[in-house]
Amino acid sequence: MKIIDLSKPIQYNKNDPWFMRVKIKHKPHKKAKWLIRVFGLPFKLFPKNFVGWADDSIQKMGVHSTTHIDAPWHYSPTTEGKKSKTIDEVPLDWCYGEGIVIDMKHKEDFDPITVSDIEFFLEENNLSLSAGMIVLIKTGRDKYNGTKNFHKIGTGMSADATSWLIDHGIKVMGIDSWGWDLPLPYMVKKAKETNNPDLFWEAHLVGKDKEYCHMEQLVNLDALPYVGFKVAVFPLKIVGASAAPARVVAMFD
Repeated sequence: MKIIDLSKPIQYNKNDPWFMRVKIKHKPHKKAKWLIRVFGLPFKLFPKNFVGWADDSIQKMGVHSTTHIDAPWHYSPTTEGKKSKTIDEVPLDWCYGEGIVIDMKHKEDFDPITVSDIEFFLEENNLSLSAGMIVLIKTGRDKYNGTKNFHKIGTGMSADATSWLIDHGIKVMGIDSWGWDLPLPYMVKKAKETNNPDLFWEAHLVGKDKEYCHMEQLVNLDALPYVGFKVAVFPLKIVGASAAPARVVAMFD
């Protein structure tokens, strides 16, 4: 079996915008010696050649800061007239299944991915969707991940395309751009220019009416075939959270 990591490294990056920046404190081995001493073990009883243990703490990391999966609660407090699921309530059987890559690398920045785009890709490659698949939207923008403009560029899903996937039985989908929609600064700008209140965050807000989850900031989708692999995307079990970091991996023979 071959395993491809689709998750970005979790580390401090000064080029990340402030709202994405991660801070991790790494504690060296020698500090553990004093902790053990505090717990009452005399130095003379320390194991021979014991240098202590390494430890680390996450000082700052938003649940949306790195490769993650959004829960329905992120989009709206209610979905289909009921309380939306938080990330700890998302069924784990949604998070493992046959994968399919939808190649949208040809899409220009700020040009939304439509139903027609997806249908044409599937037809051209003689592919089809089935309920329970995990759909991965490849835009190629992961090459900008970690750069200052990552959240300002790229394509994104339209509301209609998101809804269409859900109607085909897709509960989990993901993208290698910063976000699922068109870039957030662009959406803000266009909403102001057009005075259109339905433009901002349109794909996310499909989740008010149709239950689904999506992943953002995937990487390495170029390493996958279009089909013939499984995807696992198990989030951290953070009670009541709108999302969680996930180690997303693809597996195939």
